[in-house]
Amino acid sequence: MRTKIDEGELRGRLSPIQYAVTMEAATERPFTGAYWDHHGDGVYRCVVCDTPLFDSAVKFESGTGWPSFSDVVEMGNVEKVEDRGLGMVRIEVRCATCGAHLGHLFPDGPGPTGLRYCINSASLAFADRAEAAPGPIGPTPVRAQTDG
Repeated sequence: MRTKIDEGELRGRLSPIQYAVTMEAATERPFTGAYWDHHGDGVYRCVVCDTPLFDSAVKFESGTGWPSFSDVVEMGNVEKVEDRGLGMVRIEVRCATCGAHLGHLFPDGPGPTGLRYCINSASLAFADRAEAAPGPIGPTPVRAQTDG
């Protein structure tokens, strides 16, 4: 079941680029987002609903200008949807809790998954592991089994 989102509250809470990316499936310009070259130790969460999405332990430099991850924290936290926009077929990645657009998935990442989750910084909020309260993420990275 998806979290209901109050559009007025969301517009007041998110920046214009965060709203455009998450609710209108816009794409931020490469090398402009807060997290493309971020190297903190922690978990990247959905900026809309705070669902844990990606662990910094699986973040890598892809050269694209967007944060790139080889896996997700928990497979059930994201959904993959075929995207036929812009004259090509891609796999869109959305938050499974609230439906926010996150980015796209490509089969050109590093091992062991071979995947590259190319994610807009504007769709993410970072939770530093040292400052996070104990919870479902735990003190060490949790990696999901990917379907391949």
